[in-house]
Amino acid sequence: MATQLKSTENEYGIKSEYGHYIGGEWIAGDSGKTIDLLNPSTGKVLTKIQAGNAKDIERAIAAAKAAFPKWSQSLPGERQEILIEVARRLKARHSHYATLETLNNGKPMRESMYFDMPQAIGQFELFAGAAYGLHGQTLDYPDAIGIVHREPLGVCAQIIPWNVPMLMMACKIAPALASGNTVVLKPAETVCLSVIEFFVEMADLLPPGVINVVTGYGADVGEALVTSPDVAKVAFTGSVATARRIIQYASANIIPQTLELGGKSAHIVCGDADIDAAVESATMSTVLNKGEVCLAGSRLFLHQSIQDEFLAKFKTALEGIRQGDPLDMATQLGAQASKMQFDKVESYLRLATEEGAEVLTGGSRSEATNLADGNFIKPTVFTNVKNTMRIAQEEIFGPVTSVITWNDEADMMQQANATTYGLAGGVWTKDLARAHRIARQLETGTVWINRYYNLKANMPLGGYKQSGFGREFSHEVLNHYTQTKSVVVNLQEGRTGMFDQ
Repeated sequence: MATQLKSTENEYGIKSEYGHYIGGEWIAGDSGKTIDLLNPSTGKVLTKIQAGNAKDIERAIAAAKAAFPKWSQSLPGERQEILIEVARRLKARHSHYATLETLNNGKPMRESMYFDMPQAIGQFELFAGAAYGLHGQTLDYPDAIGIVHREPLGVCAQIIPWNVPMLMMACKIAPALASGNTVVLKPAETVCLSVIEFFVEMADLLPPGVINVVTGYGADVGEALVTSPDVAKVAFTGSVATARRIIQYASANIIPQTLELGGKSAHIVCGDADIDAAVESATMSTVLNKGEVCLAGSRLFLHQSIQDEFLAKFKTALEGIRQGDPLDMATQLGAQASKMQFDKVESYLRLATEEGAEVLTGGSRSEATNLADGNFIKPTVFTNVKNTMRIAQEEIFGPVTSVITWNDEADMMQQANATTYGLAGGVWTKDLARAHRIARQLETGTVWINRYYNLKANMPLGGYKQSGFGREFSHEVLNHYTQTKSVVVNLQEGRTGMFDQ
């Protein structure tokens, strides 16, 4: 029997403990164990979540399966109205969710307010308009009518990361709901406060079982979720190592997957670039969300002719970045989202110097006494980097940029593509012919010309190579949440006579 949870709230409206959200109810987990959610800028406990297990997953999948028949037959207008109302409520409590995102993730409040939340709201608005667009087609033949129906898949397993939880949740559940699927969502066990609070507020909008949320460690819930014969599709954003396991799990029942994985994006600055604008973008690429962004242009390819001027301005810009309390709107760089991630970034800082790279700026944890209890790392730039170094090949996921100098375009392109990743890239040049040429040659799913992170609504986002497959953030993802059924209606009377002798 499911146990209801009772808990108190603090000044931020955060409850002392959260349950799983299954079948429209907040319930205690089967294991009786909990996980602490921390504030990475102070190390203090914010709340507790359930440490889920396979039994919790089974219960959630059963609820989603039971809700699917009715939800899959819901009217497009009903689904559209719900998604619009979700966006409206998020707008009404914009700063509340931004605060929760900052408290649990460590990102600056200005980013949560002006980047994460608008992007998350935009996903619900985008897919609210998709509900009526999910229709089939007809094909006319002299003797028949062909009808292609477009149908939802069923129960979708969705696994999201800790770096931008609200946005990752929105880009997963919005298209799934718009297309008539039900969902079991597994958020990251380290950062998910904003996501859980989102479902507290939105629970009354959805029929029980349409969305279910199970928290816990991936090792305890992941295999049970993805191998269930009642799950029809998997959507995952995270590391390549975890994706390999997900692909193996999904192969048990041969179900489709949408995977958005890591990146080591090339940010290319040509000799004729607008240097001041390019420096601004390189600075943002380094510090946005503390570098915990898979799209980050962490390999900065600088043309030899502008390298000295660029690096001087880049160094000045990064050393002027204000690092401090993430809740302070003046803060531009917060704390790494967890001690584990902090330690990982620190290990790469040591590795870089061992590999022969030179520190232009940063290269260590923050030395400010008021930041000593948090996971704060200085914005860091390494020069004298070779593309074969590990710091140029492996995803660091911190405020770290590696500079590679180039002179020959063909050689630069070879180096830019010499990576197992292919998620994003950037090009700076006033020569549009060169910009198009480089963009077409880059083996990446997204290329930004003359402005990095120039994210636009309904533009597909996804990767080449080991950055994953499938596209999100656009209506193209609806192809991953629906399947087609062909029906042929015969209009010709009588027998075909095919077997007459």
